[in-house]
Amino acid sequence: MTTTATTAASTGVEPPADGLVVVVKQDCPTCQLVAPVLGELVDRGATVYSQDDPAFPPGVEVRDDTALDASVALGIDVVPTLLRREGGRETARAEGWDRATWRELSGVADLGADLPDWKPGCGSRTHDPAVADAMLVRARGHELTARRVELAGLEDEAEALYDRGWTDGLPVVAPTPPRVLRMLAGTTRAPDEVVAVVPPNLVPATVEKVAINAVLAGCRPEYLPVVLAAVEAVCAEEFNAHGLLATTWGAAPAVLVHGPVARRIGVNSGGNALGQGTRANSTIGRAVQLVIRNVGGGRPGEVDRATLGQPGKVGLCFAEDEESSPWEPLSVGRGVPAGTSAVTVFATEGPRGVVDQISRTPESLARSLAVALRGVGHPKLAPGFDAMLVLSPEHVAVFAEAGWDRARFTAALAELLLLPPEELARGADGIEEGVPEPTRPRPKFRPDGLLVAVAGGGAGKFSAVLGGWVGGPGGSSPVTRVIEEA
Repeated sequence: MTTTATTAASTGVEPPADGLVVVVKQDCPTCQLVAPVLGELVDRGATVYSQDDPAFPPGVEVRDDTALDASVALGIDVVPTLLRREGGRETARAEGWDRATWRELSGVADLGADLPDWKPGCGSRTHDPAVADAMLVRARGHELTARRVELAGLEDEAEALYDRGWTDGLPVVAPTPPRVLRMLAGTTRAPDEVVAVVPPNLVPATVEKVAINAVLAGCRPEYLPVVLAAVEAVCAEEFNAHGLLATTWGAAPAVLVHGPVARRIGVNSGGNALGQGTRANSTIGRAVQLVIRNVGGGRPGEVDRATLGQPGKVGLCFAEDEESSPWEPLSVGRGVPAGTSAVTVFATEGPRGVVDQISRTPESLARSLAVALRGVGHPKLAPGFDAMLVLSPEHVAVFAEAGWDRARFTAALAELLLLPPEELARGADGIEEGVPEPTRPRPKFRPDGLLVAVAGGGAGKFSAVLGGWVGGPGGSSPVTRVIEEA
């Protein structure tokens, strides 16, 4: 017997304040087994509720709970359940049939003498998926204000959503009211709270609208706080999402997740972190892109004017490998307290791998990485495009074993990426592209224009460069936001 002291959930139904309560359903062998004892309990003042047939058991006064209001109010998970209430509070509960427990709880010494000692119960109807969805909508459907779109009975959901322009070209999950309500359970923020004003059409995006797009993308509810923080960051003025959409360059928003939330919800920071196969990575970045498309109106061929684009425009999300990295997280350097969950969004093109399997000194490896970084945008443009360098564990270990911390590494890169004017000038090396009449060395990246994160599998001396877009005024700056967790 489980002893408790709880109040009934608020459903508008008030179970008896005092006495015994039994909840059963006819479609349950254990409830049929205990049917003979229910009349005896009713004669002693017990109240019986039936979840599916108020005529069961015959000859016993039973209250109709086919609407399941009483079951929800009492928190029924298993039938039969016998519980005792005193002063409006539950003080004891027994789930399934256990003769000794039922006798103790009811005070009837010979209760169920002809029944077996024990038999497990069945699942409550409140946990039937179809019933649970209907009850969820009945209880919380008033929270949803988005326009409802009814599909014809024979209409294919995937095709219908594609035809309405709500997809990125891939199939999406239909955002039914139960799915949206379950998604909203992933945050404590109110559904009507405005998260951000989404470019290019500058449309306010509420938590509900973001949740709808998270459903479309295939997110789980626990991902929603990350998506909300990423949407806020992407819509920040300094990120300049409108400019990023309208440029003919192929960069797009990427999401880097920091802190304990990454491990808790399964955002991959290890092997294949920039690739497929992890639900959190694949769907969080996609949800952000769908918000821009479906709420803000940023569609290819319209405001989105990319000449070529790249696969990351479907969505790119990964996490820092903070647990095994020898360096402090990137987020700490961006002002986030250690151990705090956050996201950094940045403009990026597709990843480009960097191979160096031979360098064993930090000086040699830093030079290899600098040469690869010089190619961002164009080797003769400096400063211009931002970038992120994703260091693999085997590469970062070369620096850590030599005593280099993050600050020393980035300072060394900055020195190596101070490019001589004769190499940058238009016409140099027979290339007309370049800087017009440079007179002094120029840094490849503006201050804070190169981000460095540690991620990737434990084997392989391969890192990656994520080239960005024009940095600073007129372009885009990375934005970091703390995640408001439920």
